[in-house]
Amino acid sequence: MDDQPLLGFFKALADANRLKIVGLLAKEDFTVEQLAAMLGLRPSTISHHLSRLAKAGLVSARAEGYYNLYRLETSKLETMARQLLSRETLPAVAADVDLKAYDRKVLSDFSNPDGSLKIIPAQRKKLTIILRHIAKSFEPEVRYLEKEVNQILARFHEDTATLRRELVGAGLLERHRGEYWRP
Repeated sequence: MDDQPLLGFFKALADANRLKIVGLLAKEDFTVEQLAAMLGLRPSTISHHLSRLAKAGLVSARAEGYYNLYRLETSKLETMARQLLSRETLPAVAADVDLKAYDRKVLSDFSNPDGSLKIIPAQRKKLTIILRHIAKSFEPEVRYLEKEVNQILARFHEDTATLRRELVGAGLLERHRGEYWRP
């Protein structure tokens, strides 16, 4: 997705004075001098802000006598709001982000080169990542005895009881009558 129009839109509005100008122009059209007087700014500063807003398509000017009268382009504002609020736009902006990068970082931080764990993470979010990784060692729907589960878990850490309990607690392994399986 080309996010430049969206970036331009937000950059144009990312200033308190530009937001005030948009608010004033939402009520009625004004000249640079009128806006400068109302906001207590120099006309050159107002012109700068108006050019940023115009570049984003949010304001336009029309000549009236010796002055330009600026107006808010509400249709552009409405179009951007609709686009921004659509279910496709915001996720598309992040489409090229590597969603698994954090998981890989956690695995790297807590794993030795042989794949065993340095320690079992205390933080729940990191522990969940580790547990999902360990759970891949179990075939779905295959029944394992506790002894077999412990042999698999021992490759990751010596505290197999904690890993087993956490895997069951996280719903990554099921347990019934001494048998374990990955649902």
